[in-house]
Amino acid sequence: MASAANKRFKQDEERRNADHISFLKYRGYRWLWIALLLSIVSGLGYWLIDQEPRPNGGTWYGYTLGTIGVLLIVWLSLLGIRKRKISEGTWSLKAWTSAHIYLGLSLIVVGTLHTGFQIGWNVHTLAYFLMLIVIITGIYGVVVYAKLPKTLSANRKEMTRADMLEELSVTDRQLDSAAQPLDRAECDLVIGALGQDVFSGGAFGRLTGAYPGCKTARALSNISETGSDAQQSVHTLLTKRAAQLGQIRRHLRNKALLEVWLFIHIPATIALLAALLAHVVSVFFYW
Repeated sequence: MASAANKRFKQDEERRNADHISFLKYRGYRWLWIALLLSIVSGLGYWLIDQEPRPNGGTWYGYTLGTIGVLLIVWLSLLGIRKRKISEGTWSLKAWTSAHIYLGLSLIVVGTLHTGFQIGWNVHTLAYFLMLIVIITGIYGVVVYAKLPKTLSANRKEMTRADMLEELSVTDRQLDSAAQPLDRAECDLVIGALGQDVFSGGAFGRLTGAYPGCKTARALSNISETGSDAQQSVHTLLTKRAAQLGQIRRHLRNKALLEVWLFIHIPATIALLAALLAHVVSVFFYW
């Protein structure tokens, strides 16, 4: 019994340690080494073949690399389906993701050598450039998912989005009351700030964090912080509101940066599969 308990404890400890290892470092960079080996072998095979013209998509070596590339692309595109299943072991989600990234990068070498460096206005080149777009957006996805979650968490300060909005609502009520003694022009500035949609700015604003039409910033710059007691109180509250808006907008920006690549990566992957099918069919049709 004690031996079985110790074994389970050891397995649980190993699992916890594995959970803290990034998918990029999975099993001592296993898939990085496999991808490098595939790239090196493909490159050596291309340069060591003594034939004229040099190997391209229409030669036996080109067909070999093309077959490897097609199988890799189809397999890698299955990651979305794999994410819906939770499992551990050799083909855990972490293992699959690690393989997805490194073997995806190896496609730059395999796919380029498959073309034989022959680029033209045809479906073959279209498939090649779609593949590059998918890989580039995939690299972007890896970078943002490695860095932004920590930034997102730090910006939230253990607050939910609802908490941020509630905190802003409290400040707005205080501002509405504090602005009563101000003159008409200054009241209009505060009313404009309070009436502006927190989420205004559109997709561009969310991605860049730039809000040139922010009415809170405008009111803040036009109400003196050294004037009457009412002006000083309103200026202080506007400063607080601007900081709260900044927190919300940084949250929205980080979320948008995490999600925007999927709006390119997934459609580009679907387009790549379609172009790949056309590429394969046309090759066999004219063979």
